Amino acid sequence: MKVRNSLGSIKKMQGSQIVKRRGRTFVINKENPRFKSRQG
Repeated sequence: MKVRNSLGSIKKMQGSQIVKRRGRTFVINKENPRFKSRQG
C-alpha cells in the first residue's frame, strides 16, 4: 500500500473517493487499488 504525506495529492487521482469511517479519513480507489491512504 502506497502512503502519501497528505491526502490532497492522492484524492486528485482518477477514481478516488474520500470515506470517513470510525473517525478516520480513508481514500479508496477501485480503479487503481494501490492508491489508498488513511489519515487520523
